[in-house]
Amino acid sequence: MYWRLVVPHRAAVTGVSWEKVADSVEFIPAEYSRRNQPESVAREMLGCDPADIDVLVDAGLPFEDRSGVRHFDTDDLYNLGMYSNKATTQPELAFRMLFRFAGRPVDDLLKEKTWDFQVRMECVDCAGPAPWHLEEPDVVRFGGRVADVRPPEPGAGSALYAATVTTTGARTPLRSPVLRQLVQDYLDAGYRWQMIPVDMQADHRAVHALGATSCIAASLFLAERFRAAGFRAQARRGWFCGVLGGALDLPHACVEVEDEDGALRTVDIAKAQLAAWLPGDTGAFRDLCLGSIYNKVIPSTASGSTALARHACGSGLPVQVRADIRAVR
Repeated sequence: MYWRLVVPHRAAVTGVSWEKVADSVEFIPAEYSRRNQPESVAREMLGCDPADIDVLVDAGLPFEDRSGVRHFDTDDLYNLGMYSNKATTQPELAFRMLFRFAGRPVDDLLKEKTWDFQVRMECVDCAGPAPWHLEEPDVVRFGGRVADVRPPEPGAGSALYAATVTTTGARTPLRSPVLRQLVQDYLDAGYRWQMIPVDMQADHRAVHALGATSCIAASLFLAERFRAAGFRAQARRGWFCGVLGGALDLPHACVEVEDEDGALRTVDIAKAQLAAWLPGDTGAFRDLCLGSIYNKVIPSTASGSTALARHACGSGLPVQVRADIRAVR
């Protein structure tokens, strides 16, 4: 069966009311916002002119003025572009490229796939040489393999973890009617997917209070609901593989839940929501996201609210993590 999530597909429009687009988007709250993109980048991302930026600012788009140049939050710009319905903004084009596989037969997602997996860690305010810790790929439980591991050496500033990771897929739909209903309740709740800063996603109540959702927030929320219903469940972080040829790091999370038959199943609800936003028939992929595993996701040992990397130098700032994951031909 296909899970219900009705998102009307709209034809691209030539004349965009940026005021209406701004009204449809929840801007990142000030305490989480990083307004570091100059107006020139905003115009390029959205394919608009200075007058359009003025309209967006008048409609509430937050900015900071730095030496006379307005700077904006990247997530705010991404969300405006994605929901502009122009079909030509950078976020829309990137999204369609990212999910071009979702309307294809899912059999390819169930095969073994090998990845050249590299993660660079940067300690922004490093206090000196110290050991590094990365929440490593955790694919063996799902029939995958990790080989040729090159762990990070103790040091200062930055470090690299590398490995060859093989993933696989399997159709294992949720069996419990209770779990299936909880998932459907969430899909029916009407939360709108948006790009959200990772530190804000850890507070799923703050995200959902906006009427928005994201993979980490949704996974933390569902894990709580599953546990309240008597199931063992945990949100897990990891990586979505092969994004734009490996050049883009996407923080990812899903829920691992022990079903009524004792088997572990994975609910990747955010990907199901995003796929429903696409034109065409993505029902088979959406079904796969709700209980099964597929080969484009590498889970890690990190829980949904745990940082992917740490540096033991004593710095008070989080380690920046950038993944480069490329399919091995």
